Amino acid sequence: MAAHPDGVDEYWRLTATEVQQLLRSSDHGLTSAEASQRLETYGANTLDSKRQDTRLRVFLRQFESPVVLILIFATAVSALLGDWIDALIIGVIVLGSALLSFFQEYHAGNATAKLLQQVQITATVLRDGQAQDIQTQQAVPGDVILLMAGSLIPADALLLEAKDLFVNQAVLTGETFPVEKTPGVVTGAELTQRTNTVFMGTSVSSGTGTALVVKTGKQTTFGQLAARLELRPPETEFERGIRRLGFLLTQVMFILVIVILTLNVYFNKPVLDSLLFSVALAVGLTPQLLPAIININLSKGSQRMAKEGVIVRRLNAIENFGSMDVLCTDKTGTLTKGVVQLDGALDVSGAPSDTVLQAAGLNAHFQSGLKNPLDEAILSQGLPSLDGVAKYDEIPYDFVRKRLSIAVSDMGGVRMITKGALANILDVCKTVVLAGESRPLDTAQREAIQQRFADWSSQGYRVLGVATRTFSAAPAAFSRSDEREMTLIGFLLFFDPPKPDARKTIEDLAELGVNLKIITGDNQLVARHTAETIGLQVDRVLTGGQIADMRDEALWQAAEQTAIFAEVEPNQKERIILALQKTRHVVGYMGDGVNDAPALHAADVGISVDSAVDVAKEAADFVLLQQSLAVLKDGILEGRRTFANTLKYVFMATSANFGNMFSVAGASLFLPFLPLLPKQILLLNFLTDIPELTIASDNVDDDWIRTPHRWDIRFIRRFMLTFGTLSSVFDYLTFGALLLLLSADAELFRTGWFVESLVSAVLVVLALRTRLPFTRSRPARTLIVGSAAVALVTLALPYTPLADALGFQALDLPYLAAMLSIALLYFMAAEMVKRWFFRHVSAESAM
Repeated sequence: MAAHPDGVDEYWRLTATEVQQLLRSSDHGLTSAEASQRLETYGANTLDSKRQDTRLRVFLRQFESPVVLILIFATAVSALLGDWIDALIIGVIVLGSALLSFFQEYHAGNATAKLLQQVQITATVLRDGQAQDIQTQQAVPGDVILLMAGSLIPADALLLEAKDLFVNQAVLTGETFPVEKTPGVVTGAELTQRTNTVFMGTSVSSGTGTALVVKTGKQTTFGQLAARLELRPPETEFERGIRRLGFLLTQVMFILVIVILTLNVYFNKPVLDSLLFSVALAVGLTPQLLPAIININLSKGSQRMAKEGVIVRRLNAIENFGSMDVLCTDKTGTLTKGVVQLDGALDVSGAPSDTVLQAAGLNAHFQSGLKNPLDEAILSQGLPSLDGVAKYDEIPYDFVRKRLSIAVSDMGGVRMITKGALANILDVCKTVVLAGESRPLDTAQREAIQQRFADWSSQGYRVLGVATRTFSAAPAAFSRSDEREMTLIGFLLFFDPPKPDARKTIEDLAELGVNLKIITGDNQLVARHTAETIGLQVDRVLTGGQIADMRDEALWQAAEQTAIFAEVEPNQKERIILALQKTRHVVGYMGDGVNDAPALHAADVGISVDSAVDVAKEAADFVLLQQSLAVLKDGILEGRRTFANTLKYVFMATSANFGNMFSVAGASLFLPFLPLLPKQILLLNFLTDIPELTIASDNVDDDWIRTPHRWDIRFIRRFMLTFGTLSSVFDYLTFGALLLLLSADAELFRTGWFVESLVSAVLVVLALRTRLPFTRSRPARTLIVGSAAVALVTLALPYTPLADALGFQALDLPYLAAMLSIALLYFMAAEMVKRWFFRHVSAESAM
């Protein structure tokens, strides 16, 4: 791809006209044909340096393990020394294992990519002189982007126009508060000095503007920072646990291999055979399929969650979804219908008023910021009369002022109409209109207004104030300082009724061990009314003012005991999330607004909806296709099933297989022959992988998914030691039976132990997949079929033409009966030990 246009490296020092000339663009943006050509020239607007996974690349990834590469090298040496039959067999087994993993991983990866396409982040640009939405990766240098509250800025761009534009740049600068952006020329090169520039990855907090895209993709400031620092999402608890487990097993594997190789060579066993044996043993011990199986598990889990209306944007967050025990959400659209109704436009005395409705209608009609349900509810009453009325200017809404002002010109001059939170409207009012007359807003009037406000709020109404100011000489452009000496003309009463199923959904979440908390900007009376209506127990309400006065340590304790956080400022949401995490909760946050992004980032589980603003969807781990807690409940269940099935593989990989490899390693020291040939170890490993690859679709016990669970590496270590030891006990029992009772020679020994080991591994899967007695937990059909097929192949192998090549010998009936009896005894012992283990070992991640 070509570099970006010359001369724009320090574009912030140039005028907008000069940059437009360099980029061959204009105020009207590009044509579709020009944009398409530039996309070919400059490439997609993305930071992802990874090329799309092709079949070949995914296949080659199966051979990245150093252990597998050493095995291939040793096999090649064996072939060169003349033992080409064994080398061919080992090569076929390694290839078969790679193909098995490849097909599963490639299919899972494609399915995940298709799901992610359902949730697209878009940008509004001018193309062919018209505003249109495009995917952010299609933005090119020369595009003119339209910015409004909630916009995720797709590229580095120079401002052309701005109106009270404030941008959150915390991702780049760490600044807590939004920064005002204005057009013009600046000389400073520091990010904080470039007030005429908006940057990729930042977001618009309030205001509107247009900007000219100058740099995209890796050429942006964010792209260069990401390349230098190799920015990655924070490691989840699950990822950290898997990494530690892999490190533990790999350490054990290397120590074991070095010791076994050294001792076998010391006892004058063939060096090449000892090397192949040790490396094959390493393959059996190494959790080489663990990443692939986890990826398959999470991918299939995300596909099932998609069927429930939950799109997974970050696969590794599924474990946190299952572990979540606190869910914080705004009430609008989740506990309530989200269809806001304007129940009344009233004057200051509380009587219906067409004047108030007309003023509110003009304000809603002419505002150009983020669409919101309140304005839609106002306009649903009918468009206001626009005869002789024109928009003069606008002061956009922001979360500090909590007001939106529109200046209109008509026959009477220029009039500013402001609507917003009642307390914030009263702050800028000096008079009120009563009975058609303007009167001072004195203490008595304020008390009367506050009483009406409290009465309406306690009935569940959201109350906004409406105020006006007429200018005899209007300024050329309005600013926030003009919002003063206004006249309160009335109120707007909105009502968002609770969802009929809200009470049932809250009960369902409680049964799943998820505690619901409401975080809202609404006043505490409205929030309490909604909570009581839907049956949410409210022991305590914290307001934004009280939170502001609290030390962090005090908030940690208070947050855990509070059901409703009301009148909350945007920056307090993140503080509440962090306080709950400090008391060892796994916290989910569900939000869809501009001010929800920090809380979504901070939460262990960030949840948004498909209709959310871009900055919220980008910050979320999960996106709901429906704004419903019922959908969320189904997603939690699927998340827990996925986590449970991932743990099943971890338990199996660290118990029976782990014990078997230790047994073989130990036996090799006292036997005059290798207990298993390298090709037999690899075949054993390959065949046991087949049923384990079906774990992703296995059934999960209902009692397991009723409560949250967390990753517990100490519990897994105890599980591994307990059941690994049990496996080794029965392995040595098998060795004793073969050598002392059946007087087996080398080939019979290997054949008998191979059959017993594989049959017992297949059986023990049925025991260890559940904490219940195996008769009370039904495995998935795929697991049963896969296990049965592997068992049949294992029993048949010694009697096939492949037996000689594999080093097997046909087993007489006494041998076969003995091996199957030991396998059955092992299964029964595993059932008994399992009951003891789960009865006496307490761990929150126990199945």
